[in-house]
Amino acid sequence: MAAFIDRVTVHVSAGNGGHGVSSVHREKFKPLGGPDGGNGGDGGDVVLEVDASVHTLLDFHHHPHQKAPNGKPGAGGNRSGARGEDAVLRVPEGTVVSVGGEVVADLMGVGTRMVLAAGGKGGLGNAALANARRKAPGFALLGEPGEDVDAVLELKSVADVGLVGFPSAGKSSLVASMSAAKPKIADYPFTTLVPNLGVIRSGDVTYTMADVPGLIPGASTGKGLGLQFLRHVERCAVLVHVVDMATMEPGRDPENDIVALEHELHEYDEELDLVGRLRIAVLNKIDVPDGRELVDLVRTTLEARGLEVFPISAVTGEGLTEFGYALAREVQAHRASLPAPEATRITINPRAVDDTGFTVQPDPRTDGWVVLGVKPERWVRQTDFSNDEAVGYLADRLNRLGVEIELAKAGARPGDAITVGDVTFDWEPTLPAGTLTVEETAGLGGRGTDVRLETNARPRADERLAAKRRRRTPYELLEPEDDDPSWDDE
Repeated sequence: MAAFIDRVTVHVSAGNGGHGVSSVHREKFKPLGGPDGGNGGDGGDVVLEVDASVHTLLDFHHHPHQKAPNGKPGAGGNRSGARGEDAVLRVPEGTVVSVGGEVVADLMGVGTRMVLAAGGKGGLGNAALANARRKAPGFALLGEPGEDVDAVLELKSVADVGLVGFPSAGKSSLVASMSAAKPKIADYPFTTLVPNLGVIRSGDVTYTMADVPGLIPGASTGKGLGLQFLRHVERCAVLVHVVDMATMEPGRDPENDIVALEHELHEYDEELDLVGRLRIAVLNKIDVPDGRELVDLVRTTLEARGLEVFPISAVTGEGLTEFGYALAREVQAHRASLPAPEATRITINPRAVDDTGFTVQPDPRTDGWVVLGVKPERWVRQTDFSNDEAVGYLADRLNRLGVEIELAKAGARPGDAITVGDVTFDWEPTLPAGTLTVEETAGLGGRGTDVRLETNARPRADERLAAKRRRRTPYELLEPEDDDPSWDDE
């Protein structure tokens, strides 16, 4: 028999982005074809999706580690890498997702999706990095790593009616009598170890009913099994107290059971007001002679507490029709009180005019400075620090963003330790972008510029033929005029 798991911790890892590639186009008669390195593909996301065919979190109990595929690296010929496929994790409706102790999503409705861990962006190839000043970049950007998230998935069943009561009160028998559900039923306490759901139709109203393991005094402090499953009645519109009219336990009677139950519901979560949803009491097992005799004695007391009382027998079916219609009225009234669903509004938060996208703060670990911001940290992750040209490109990007100006304003001095992301380096300030005139920058050239692309001069046909003949002639047979370096096209 499959186990029922309603709370698991999953460790998910999104796919890493593929690296961009540095490549030069090579073709006959095109010695300087230019950069043609493709971009890397994005890593796959880890996505949670509500599936109507899933009713438990058992799969994640056995396989708590889930990972999405990585993006493929780029290739020459302007070929971009393939994007990693998303890892879609199917969860039941009513799954609550918590990260770091904070609820981030409550998944309701079949087909609802959320990205739990985003895949890393793929790196750009050198073809995408080329511009008017950097015509042949000799580097490419690295792919970003995907997100790693540890999340708690907690299932809260979606039911309209919740049955609560002491062990062996007949809750499972009631669900079995009114629906097609087949829960386990036996004559000993705590037979129900998992919540049971049943679908019931009374007149024109269809609703669901759930029962949880029996509650005992002290359940709110961890006694018994009811506490860990009370989350499954948090969403119920109506709670029904199933009273055992045939109990033989000393010291128990229906009114004391009601008082004990309300106390445990109040102690479980005062803000939910579960006691306020407890509006109906069913007096079960009236088919037992002693149970029927107690009905008239306890009805008046329970009605005085504001409860609607229904004597029933889950075994013979007596009183179930009236009880079902009463539940239908309560459920229908609750549904009518709900606000009409509104279309999801898209909120756009534009960035402030004075928002630079990063901050500079003192770093007590190195007595230097730390640069915090999405862009600088992403650029550092994308940089191949084994390539001097790539490091220079990073310096140019940070300079254009205004990092050096902000460091100078904060009081940074040359040689100070600057930390961006996971990288710490010594600060060597350069001239801010835009401070040089056009004449001053004319002869500097950008990093990665290929000087061979600046000229289109090619030797004539007779010159190429003479050079070819010279290469094939042994040097001792060369005539003096053949030794003229002007014949050499290399």
